[in-house]
Amino acid sequence: MNILVGCEFSGIVRNAFTKAGHYAISCDYLDTELPGPHYTGNLKDIVGEGWDMLIVHPTCTRICVSGNSRWAGTPEREADLDFVRWLLNLPIPRICLENPVGVISSQIRKPDQYIQPWMFGHGETKKTGLWLKNLPALKPTNIVPGREARVHSLRDGHAQYPTEKWRQRTRFWPGVAEAMADQWGNL
Repeated sequence: MNILVGCEFSGIVRNAFTKAGHYAISCDYLDTELPGPHYTGNLKDIVGEGWDMLIVHPTCTRICVSGNSRWAGTPEREADLDFVRWLLNLPIPRICLENPVGVISSQIRKPDQYIQPWMFGHGETKKTGLWLKNLPALKPTNIVPGREARVHSLRDGHAQYPTEKWRQRTRFWPGVAEAMADQWGNL
């Protein structure tokens, strides 16, 4: 399959699908952190025909619940919601749009599934919605204890996470990426 992973600089999802034998390319305005096929620029530049699947992680800053006090009713939030609508309506056979709890569910539609990192081998919590087109819900692969809100409590300059907080918060979980590749890679 040909898989486009949009709004991903880490390369985690892209590499999970590549490891499973698919052609996958990530796309983001930032350069990729992990080696592999990556387009640095606007997703709209490469979203044309030929993709079998799109997995996309649109920026959540203005559309997640934590942004309500600052972004509710602003043109910026509306632009982000328009982008989500555009993504969900692309003529790509299979689409997964991932985002934390936010206004997509009230302004566009409810997610098809909520997942947690601890369902896929990561001992942390971050309720995340998946809006799916022609894809089944993900099945948990490795439920683990020791659940903490690590991502929520990250601080800039933390010794374990020396880079910017936003960069750590936006990285997808390898266990979920592997589940996507395993469960959706043969559809």
